[in-house]
This record gives sequence, C-alpha cells and structure tokens, in this order.
Amino acid sequence: MKPLFLLLGLLFYTVQGYPCDPCGKYHNSDFQIKKVSVKHLTGIGATLWEITVKGTAGKTTPTPAGQLNGAPVLGYVFPTSLKPTDVGFGNTEGIVALALTSHPDFDDTPLWDENADNNFANDGIVWHPHWVVLTEDKRVEGGLAVKQFDPKDTSVVLPPTNPGMPMYMDSPGFQVITKGNTIKVVVPDYRINNRTDFSYDGVTAYMQVHTGSDDGRNSGDKPMLGVYKVYAVASGDLSLPYQVN
Repeated sequence: MKPLFLLLGLLFYTVQGYPCDPCGKYHNSDFQIKKVSVKHLTGIGATLWEITVKGTAGKTTPTPAGQLNGAPVLGYVFPTSLKPTDVGFGNTEGIVALALTSHPDFDDTPLWDENADNNFANDGIVWHPHWVVLTEDKRVEGGLAVKQFDPKDTSVVLPPTNPGMPMYMDSPGFQVITKGNTIKVVVPDYRINNRTDFSYDGVTAYMQVHTGSDDGRNSGDKPMLGVYKVYAVASGDLSLPYQVN
C-alpha cells in the first residue's frame, strides 16, 4: 500500500487521464466544484458536509444501463483523513471517503426508503451517502476502487448498516439535501467517533459496477466498484488541505 498522499496524487492525475466512453456525457457544470466545506454544528452535535458546484447540484443523474454489470454511478465525494475504525469498519488500510451517490440500476440502501414510497428497493437514483474505503486499483482508468474482501473472511468488520456486499462500504442513511448549486449531508458526531479534527477534500467522479457475469459473480478483471473518471477536485491537487470549521 502506497502512502495516502501518493494514492490521492494518482487519483488527481486521472482528471486528465484515460479514456472513458460513458464518462463524457456527465462532464458538465453540475460536477464542476466551486468550493467544499465541513462545519461542526455544536448545537446539534453534528457536522454539515457541503459541496458547491457551478451548475445545479444533483440535477444530473446516470442513464440506466438496464443491468447491474456496467451500471453507472455518479458521486460527490469527500476524501478524508478519518480512520476506517472512526466510521465503523475494522482496522484496514485505505482512504476513508464519504460519497454521495446516484445509480438508477440498483438499490444498495436496504434499510432506508429515501423516496418515502414504502418500497425500500427502488431508491438508487435518489442521492444518498456511503462510507467507503478506497485503495489503488490499476485495473480501472481512475486508478482507485472501493476495497474488496473475500466473503469467507470472517475477520472483516463492517458497520451493521452495510448493504451486504463484499466491499468496505456502508449505507449509513444520513440525510442528503440538494438545493440550487449545493449538495449537503448531515453526519452526527457519534457516527464519526466524535472526530472534528480531520482534513478533507472534495471530488466529483464517475464510477462503474463490474460483476463480470449475468449471475453477479465478479470475474476479477475489474473491481466491483471502480473510479473511472474524476471531473473536478476542490483543492486542485487532492492534498486534503481543508479542516473542519
């Protein structure tokens, strides 16, 4: 595992990097970051995470692929210096990020009914949060992927709100709000180990699911959820220069 700053540098350079056929149609002002912030609201014991864009935040959502294999995922992502154990994972290496995502082909928040229609399995297109652990992965153009594990490995620790996939991913159910040119999410202090001293950055990206077959089994030639294109980076160099206010 390379040091954190090298992995983040790798991601930064993919903004100008490899070709990605589906990525271009989402490269618009809705994903061009103007600023990013995380504020600690002492009155309610929570942090407010916010990305402001040039266009309309959350307006652009993925065009369905019609299947899980190859399903597109768009994200407003906060890479952080938090530890995996701060957000409920076991002690593992990687970059902890809070990703606000939309993906119409599948629902990975079985505990939450984001569109309030009493159907918990049809909300994938609604912007919702995930904690993920990212690691370097040269099999995809973006150079990073959500960290996977062997489903038979009983030593892996995931938060109880995880969606049941063999990845370091959680579906915490935090409130996501899109209004005008901002997208924001409210995170209770106790859900991040009461940490308010971490650094962060802001990224917009195109990701894609790979199962490798119709029955959902990953063939191994691509990660299950990889980063294929980065549209914008708040700091310009992914140095995580921002601190919680």
